[in-house]
Amino acid sequence: MSLVKNQDIQLNIEGYTAEGNGVGHYDGQAVFVSGAAKGDTIIAHIIKAKKTYAVGIIKEILKKSDDRTAVDCPHFRSCGGCAFRHISYEAEKALKKQKVVDAFSRLAHLDVPVNEIITCKTQRYRNKAQYPVGFDKGIVAGFYAQKSHRIIDSADCLLQPKEFSKIVETVKNWMTEFGISAYESENGTGLVRHIYIRKAFKTGQIMVCLVINGDKIPKSRELVDDLLRIDGLKSVVININKEKTNVILGSECKTIWGSDYIEDVLCGVKIQISPLSFYQVNHDCAELLYEKASEYVGATGDETVLDLYCGAGTIGLSMADKVKKVIGVEIVPEAVEDAKKNAKNNNIENCEFYCGDAKAAVKILKDKNIQPDAVILDPPRKGCDKEVLSFVAEMNPKKIVYVSCDVSTQARDCAILKELGYETKEVTPVDMFPRTAHTESVALLIKR
Repeated sequence: MSLVKNQDIQLNIEGYTAEGNGVGHYDGQAVFVSGAAKGDTIIAHIIKAKKTYAVGIIKEILKKSDDRTAVDCPHFRSCGGCAFRHISYEAEKALKKQKVVDAFSRLAHLDVPVNEIITCKTQRYRNKAQYPVGFDKGIVAGFYAQKSHRIIDSADCLLQPKEFSKIVETVKNWMTEFGISAYESENGTGLVRHIYIRKAFKTGQIMVCLVINGDKIPKSRELVDDLLRIDGLKSVVININKEKTNVILGSECKTIWGSDYIEDVLCGVKIQISPLSFYQVNHDCAELLYEKASEYVGATGDETVLDLYCGAGTIGLSMADKVKKVIGVEIVPEAVEDAKKNAKNNNIENCEFYCGDAKAAVKILKDKNIQPDAVILDPPRKGCDKEVLSFVAEMNPKKIVYVSCDVSTQARDCAILKELGYETKEVTPVDMFPRTAHTESVALLIKR
């Protein structure tokens, strides 16, 4: 018999969904419960009932999981940012490693060794934050509640640097003092949409960017004067986004004070970061991830490395001093320009960057009569198209190093690459986003 809305049931929590919700089964039907921990026995109140699954909330915990720990954030129950503040970090690491194991064994049917997860600090590790701005009896800014566009008014987040909360409060006070409106998505009116902040962890430089529904902001001098109280401020920018869309950033930026960019150092390489630049949000873990990728390449100084989906070139540039040559290919023109600029600023002469897709990469290498020894893949969450994987196999590299932000698509692609002659030798999970449900992983594949 199927569950019905508003029914109360006793439920044993057996594991977690990809989003980090607890999952149990009642008469064979899956029930998903936010904030539940594996090992809990709870009374779940059903708030949504479908034919094949149900969604519940915790009404009472009858037996607590051994993994449970005190929640250290007052907004955890309402904010949609973190998934695992209610369990120990040891338990979180174990479940994330198991997620990688399951993806390769159950989804891809590959018997692959999975190493221990690489970790860094679990608090205040993010170097970027986007705070939606709204109005609710006053200016509010924070993070969206789970699966909604309702803003939880919270300047301080335990994943963000402390300076970010000061910046958010400064902007809110400036908006209140001068009557500056917040954007309303329902009717497309109002000015300030998001407060977007970036920090370079190695240099301490900070960029503040206001995403606005207009071409300029009033009282900009007063805003800058207030923000100058923040240590490390290097840049104040406005980003223009007048589209009625959920996409945060528009394509046009205007610097109203300071520099157009901030500068960080990653694996010894100076990186310029503009509002639109892609940059890993966890600096310290990114360094460890890139070191593992370099280890998998097995650099001896004679290798030619093709870096597909190279973005701003950070992975290739990080190992440029260990290999003979790096060729980066990226389909986003602005990212390619960033990569070229980063190479020039670091006096790195053995890296070349081209704009194009994987097919273009094959042509570039054929025209130059270059045979890559290793190919680095770092695709978006959807993974690689089969055609891309065929192109990579056609280049016949000895090694493929596959960096992924979605282990399920990574495992799927590794299974395809097996058919194309490449064996996955091992996978290393990297906890780039502690306390959230996300896991990065890097895999080494060898030509059979």
